[in-house]
Amino acid sequence: MTTARTTTLWTLRGLMLALLASTATAALAQTAVPSVTPFAETTPTVRSGANTAVLALDGAGGGRVVGSGELGGIEVYGLDGKRSGAIPAGDVTALDIRYGAPVGGREATVLGVLDTEGGISRLRFFDFDAATGGTRELTGAPITLPFAAESLCLYRSPLDRGLYAFALGGHGEIEQWAIHDDGAGRLAGKLVRRLHLASEAAYCTVDDTDGDLYVAEQAIGIWKFHADPEAETIPRLIDAVRLGALDKEVGGLALYDGGRGARYLIASNASANSFHVYDRDAKDRRVGSFTLTGVEAAGGLYATSTAGGLLIAMDDENAGGTNYKLARFADIAAALKLNAGTPQDPRVLAPQPLPTVTATVETQPVEGGGDAADDPAIWVHPTDPSKSLIIGTDKQAGLGVYDLSGKRVQFLADGRMNNVDLRDGFKLGGRSVTLVTASDRTKNAIAIYALDPATGRLSNVSDGVQPTGLGDPYGLCMYRSRKSGQTFVFINDTDGKMRQWRLVEAAGGKVRSELVREFAFDSQTEGCVADDELGTLYVAEEDVALWKLSAEPKGGSAKTMVASVAANPKLKDDLEGVSLYLQPKGRGYIVLSSQGNNSYALFRRDGTHDYAGSFAIIGDPAKGIDGASETDGLDVTSVPMGPAFPRGALVVQDGRNVSPPQPQNFKIVPWDAIAEALKLPE
Repeated sequence: MTTARTTTLWTLRGLMLALLASTATAALAQTAVPSVTPFAETTPTVRSGANTAVLALDGAGGGRVVGSGELGGIEVYGLDGKRSGAIPAGDVTALDIRYGAPVGGREATVLGVLDTEGGISRLRFFDFDAATGGTRELTGAPITLPFAAESLCLYRSPLDRGLYAFALGGHGEIEQWAIHDDGAGRLAGKLVRRLHLASEAAYCTVDDTDGDLYVAEQAIGIWKFHADPEAETIPRLIDAVRLGALDKEVGGLALYDGGRGARYLIASNASANSFHVYDRDAKDRRVGSFTLTGVEAAGGLYATSTAGGLLIAMDDENAGGTNYKLARFADIAAALKLNAGTPQDPRVLAPQPLPTVTATVETQPVEGGGDAADDPAIWVHPTDPSKSLIIGTDKQAGLGVYDLSGKRVQFLADGRMNNVDLRDGFKLGGRSVTLVTASDRTKNAIAIYALDPATGRLSNVSDGVQPTGLGDPYGLCMYRSRKSGQTFVFINDTDGKMRQWRLVEAAGGKVRSELVREFAFDSQTEGCVADDELGTLYVAEEDVALWKLSAEPKGGSAKTMVASVAANPKLKDDLEGVSLYLQPKGRGYIVLSSQGNNSYALFRRDGTHDYAGSFAIIGDPAKGIDGASETDGLDVTSVPMGPAFPRGALVVQDGRNVSPPQPQNFKIVPWDAIAEALKLPE
């Protein structure tokens, strides 16, 4: 989670980058800025309210220019600039367009509109037919913003195929809304997450292919966020006012996509009446500047490689009233000696990078904000699967116990519990019990509990504090040996050291631990899981690889690499939680959290542990459950848990828990969904 300190650090980092960039841009500044002449301009807006415009494609190689007109609503023009119509839509400050949004059983061309009539900022949506100019409002329940909004932009995610709207405010507010079918043929909105800048955020634009959100903070510069709702919230500074190539303020932004090698960000250097071009395939390096004849103090911009390649710019100083100027991008490219590329159809969504699934249940959030929830363990009730439980750590406070509806049914405020695991079959007081252990970072100890199957409640059975001797006990997993019938606990430290303890019965119905083994990895480890049937231990070395070694106390330290970050492009560090989906005869899957790209990788449990695929957990706005990201711990079971989970389930920690923004929690995904997404054999 982003803290104030983190925010300060990324701001300072961005400013330093801008200072370094200013040296490179000085040479460009010495070059004369070429001027490009627009080939057309629109009729002035009725109320002199031009701000942003887009091109709505008509399917015949052309389209219509659709622009915001403030109290004039939405104004529509031909490519010759002549007004062809207007759509009443309140006080339209900004708009954007996306294609193929599913609504009412069909795919719609959606105009997203920011309506600020009466001083209230609302998001509205219209189905627009560029061929006929026909329009139908799609907005269902009102989507009202809690701040005075300045602009908006839309995003179609290639991962979840969903439509999103970003709304920007005068005090740096940025809200991301999921826009979805409400089931009645209308579009509803659900707040996904909040971002923030220090001052007025005036314009934005989103690249649907790479998921990049560019935001113009008027007095500061251009920022780049990731647009995916489950992504990191820390932005990167692309260019800075005064410290970089921007003069006194930055205006509108546009993205031109001519294919790889011809993808550019265009920014209005408004106070200097010029435009800067940045190469998005070269880490957004500035590659030139130009002016548009007759265009001053440009606000909103829009660019497209279709319809011959266009740049549409708002002209704030047009003599007859504000309007939009249209320029050929080929002329801009020629003036700056850039590659204009080839037309890229914005109606075609980028390929889905990963198969996806959705969670059907989420637990109550933990009480504390920030980094708190960490690791789950699944307990399956022996006779009534509906009474199965999820035990989850809160590394700020203790252990939570949740039922399969996600409701918290018990909380033990026993300290900073980091990881948790459980095993059945431990003999205590002459009976077989389920032991639950957790890595206790408050006492640097092993916390030990017994789970009562009749009540589903945990009780502490530790024979006093069971010290680990580790500086910071982190990851934990349990093992029950087939050879000896004994139960063990593994705990690792942040320095790579790992220890194994035997759990033994003590007097008075208590349990104590005995150190039996110690080994080490070269760097930090956390996630681990033991395979009781095969006698193996899997450990995730966060920045490096998933390792396999013996789980037996005399197993030594020899280890085998299962998968590495360097060798598998689908893995991105940190490698975190790991668990086993068990099937008969040694078959099944190793499930691993690839935290760096918010995904989950599967490897075969048998043989040479071949890679079986990766998937992401995305949100379901209609159900009100978000996706999962930045996952630390996870657990999986193949044991049926009732009709909702007939083949078991995966439980993951959700490190961000957006939509709406809340403290962290755990998500539950039916294994059926994962098997279907990855086309796994029965």
